[in-house]
Amino acid sequence: MAALSDEAIHQGLAKLQGWSYQNKELRKKFTFKSFLPGIDFVNKIAQAAEAAGHHPDITINYSVVGISLSTHSEGGVTHKDFELAGKIDSLRSLLP
Repeated sequence: MAALSDEAIHQGLAKLQGWSYQNKELRKKFTFKSFLPGIDFVNKIAQAAEAAGHHPDITINYSVVGISLSTHSEGGVTHKDFELAGKIDSLRSLLP
């Protein structure tokens, strides 16, 4: 699966809310009321990522979870990254 063009990436971003494109990655931060809800979210992401065979970079800073998506083998963003971004947004909508 080849890396997407900048134009295709910007078209994909228009369909997602709150995601940005920086340094060949899709990025988004999610804020929670405290530490444990963020950890619960990370665990749900981990399960979805494992099922998809596509794993994001995740940072946790107390109640803020940062997600970075890129397809390292392709050197940029692919359709797999947009699919997982959409899944991550769906998972977030299920949590308080």
